[in-house]
Amino acid sequence: MGLFRKGSAHDDAPAASPLLAQNDGDSAEVLRRALEDVIAFINRNAGRLPGVAVVSARRVTDTLRETIDNNEVSPLDVYAVLAVRSTLTDYLPNTLRSYLAVDTALLETPRSSGRTPSQSLLEQLDALETSTSATLVAARGQDADALMTQGSFLRTKFSGSDLDL
Repeated sequence: MGLFRKGSAHDDAPAASPLLAQNDGDSAEVLRRALEDVIAFINRNAGRLPGVAVVSARRVTDTLRETIDNNEVSPLDVYAVLAVRSTLTDYLPNTLRSYLAVDTALLETPRSSGRTPSQSLLEQLDALETSTSATLVAARGQDADALMTQGSFLRTKFSGSDLDL
């Protein structure tokens, strides 16, 4: 069953990296390669996407890069890894592919929702920006929480205790 047909909007789409299926799928290196694939896809299709959508998609990838870089400082929790991987391999590419598959004559025609495909694309990218920003904030918060926990441990370990004789 072929998901990508010759001549379809999917031809230039980044394929899901086989590396992500392996156990090292949460490594910064593997996530960064998937990120680079998505960036290349955005760049290849920049002329077919609204300019504001390209900027928005790149803000998403920039935020994902920051989150991945944070992974090198301290490992991301499983939820952050899942959010980053899903955004890179599913949510962002599929959002862009879906828009690119729309007949250009229909891009500015309101649909039953009252929104045009271009407006819908921008709304979806906005939702992805919000989500990736929240993931980055959570990852950084996890680091701050870990630092506070370590501080509490050290105070308990090296300060005088009521149990001292």
